[in-house]
Amino acid sequence: MKELNKYLKLHSATEIHPAEIAKILKGLDDKEFSKAIKLVPKDLVGDVALALPDRYFDDVVENLSVDELSHAVSELESDDQLEFMQELEDVDEHVASKVFNTLDAEDKQEISKLKKYDEDQAGAYMQLEVFTAREDETVQDVIKRFAHLRKENALENVQNLFIVDKNNKLLYTVGLDDLLIFDFTKTVKENIEASEDSFEPKVAKDTEDIKEVVNYFKEYDLSVMPIVDDEGILVGRITSDDIYDIINEHATEQMYNLAGVDDEAEEDEDIVKATQKRATWLGINLLTAIAASLVIGLFENTINSMVALAVLMPIVASMGGNAGTQSLTVVVRQLALGEISQADAFRTIKKEVVISLLNGLLFAIVMGIIAWVWFHIPLLGVVIGLSMIINLLMAGFFGAMIPLMLKILGIDPAIGSTVILTTVTDVVGFFSFLALAKYILL
Repeated sequence: MKELNKYLKLHSATEIHPAEIAKILKGLDDKEFSKAIKLVPKDLVGDVALALPDRYFDDVVENLSVDELSHAVSELESDDQLEFMQELEDVDEHVASKVFNTLDAEDKQEISKLKKYDEDQAGAYMQLEVFTAREDETVQDVIKRFAHLRKENALENVQNLFIVDKNNKLLYTVGLDDLLIFDFTKTVKENIEASEDSFEPKVAKDTEDIKEVVNYFKEYDLSVMPIVDDEGILVGRITSDDIYDIINEHATEQMYNLAGVDDEAEEDEDIVKATQKRATWLGINLLTAIAASLVIGLFENTINSMVALAVLMPIVASMGGNAGTQSLTVVVRQLALGEISQADAFRTIKKEVVISLLNGLLFAIVMGIIAWVWFHIPLLGVVIGLSMIINLLMAGFFGAMIPLMLKILGIDPAIGSTVILTTVTDVVGFFSFLALAKYILL
């Protein structure tokens, strides 16, 4: 509380940043948080709530009235308004309905418009606030109008001017730095035609997959991208700060999926829900472990006749699992970044197989020598060496193949990949090692 009061006193209204307030609030206990959230400037409550981790949103809602929540929403940009209302609906639909009904007609219309898009479409992430100009306007008039809107805080984070025709169809994109070197007495169109630079806009459609839009930002080093409908009509824009959030969310989702954890459940405070989600994947892992144990059971007599096999057996499976996880992680990440196409799949598989084979040969020699010296059985070194090569080879192949196949099937490559891979490396590792031991040593 003291830290928040100190921060608010030392900074003017224009200097206060929601992220700094959120950082302070995260260090408070529940009782202090309830008091502190009421001290946050009303115009910034919405931004602060969205800057906090999702688990704090319940506390924000509990400590603010409907009118205060409504004011918080009205101060946000359209894309943030949608996010706030969606979070509010998840917490309490009744309160969300009340807040929505108290908003002005324009805010209601904008939220409803954005809500129509699916969560994987670009339109769901765009801001409807855009600064546009007609091609027949003089530059001087455009700058005056922009200055007026900026002073009234009607616009923020404007990097580009979107030039449209009378039907609001997007024609050009002009950076503010380019606008300043235009001839102010001439029209925008005259300046563009006289310039050697290209002002052709790089656009995305409102129904386009947001992952493709993320790739556009990375490929073309964009700070903002105009969003158009099927007719080419400008409907909004997506800015780089939204893209950072999307990348972060996607990276978190993939990390959780690789570990067999549901990202939404983990961000929720409901322990039972998180337990159920984890239990599902642990149950699947149990079945795969039983499958590996059944393979071991086939060679029970072989293991009983040579105790050394039981000692060395986990090493083969562990090395295969680690090698496969390396290949899996690399391929899943490259798929997420759009660095692998279907035509490039063979090259990817070949690379991972070759790397795994080379490592297999290296560690086959190392482990073969260790087994020989350890148990004084030369052929045991040969057995574990051959098994190591086979398992690491299969680990590299399936580590690359599994996510590529899931991608082709339209399934997130991160989901279930590790379970399938673990099953393969365990079964292949145990079977190859014990089978070779049975036919070479016994």
